[in-house]
Amino acid sequence: MNWIELTIHTTSEGIEAVCARLDMLGISQTSIEEGAEGVEAFLKDTAVLWDFADFQGLASRSGPCVKAYLADLEENRSLVGLVKESFRTLRGEDVGLDLGSLEIEVRTVDEEDWANNWKAYYKPIEVGEKLFIRPSWENDFDAQGRVVVSVDPGMAFGTGTHPTTRMCMELLEQSVTPGDDMLDLGCGSGILMVTALLLGCKSAVAVDIDPVAEKVTHENAALNYVSDGAYEMLVGNLLEDRSLVDKIAVRTYDVVCANIVASVIIALAPLVPRFLKGNGTFIASGIILEKLADVERALHENGLVTEKLITSEGWAALKMKRGN
Repeated sequence: MNWIELTIHTTSEGIEAVCARLDMLGISQTSIEEGAEGVEAFLKDTAVLWDFADFQGLASRSGPCVKAYLADLEENRSLVGLVKESFRTLRGEDVGLDLGSLEIEVRTVDEEDWANNWKAYYKPIEVGEKLFIRPSWENDFDAQGRVVVSVDPGMAFGTGTHPTTRMCMELLEQSVTPGDDMLDLGCGSGILMVTALLLGCKSAVAVDIDPVAEKVTHENAALNYVSDGAYEMLVGNLLEDRSLVDKIAVRTYDVVCANIVASVIIALAPLVPRFLKGNGTFIASGIILEKLADVERALHENGLVTEKLITSEGWAALKMKRGN
């Protein structure tokens, strides 16, 4: 089925009024795109989770807008005219709000293209010397003996395509020895934990602050035929929940990963030695180059030394060991 997409340009304070007007017209299938100011405010409010973000890439380039969708049927084509007339009327009313231009753009979108065209941007890729990342729908590939990690990019962030994840995976394949225990701090989609288990780790613990990560990690593990008994998934904030820290630290780990952001890695630095075996490896990624010195300083102050540093596209990843 084709759909008629209506884009109504407005302001942040006008979004609610636009949605209400569409609802009054019987149109409930809508989506909201924030402008740059709204996205910037969100990033500021959630600064503990962010180090760097291209918020302009996340925002509607033309400012806030509401998108409404109608099945492309004859009766709905006449409704488009009613929508245009209604918003012309609204433009002339004094509602006490800055509603913006209320200009309307109309286009037809194909449902199949809408749902699937984004998949064209995800293809199987080789990572490091041993790994092969396969989008879940790609069945025509030759891994050439590499370890195949299946992912669904529609699930969550952490698909293996971003430089921070790729670098972590490269350092993992250099660090994992069959039989190792692994800890993934800030697991996201669980791809690093799954990769470690596929590389030979006998067990893993994954932890994330976001409850959504639990569901996604289980789905990615199942996608790769990783048994539930091979790993444990924990949800909570290590910086605030001492009992969670104690639960994780009942044992130590051969490999500890943290693909997060610089500010959180710095905050976690005092905990890393408690989690790490004497000869274990700590892998840190998600570090923009401007914060690399700060991250290394914090980790060095907590007894770790840099064994290897790799960079890619403005990001850095560290492989570290305990100092003598």
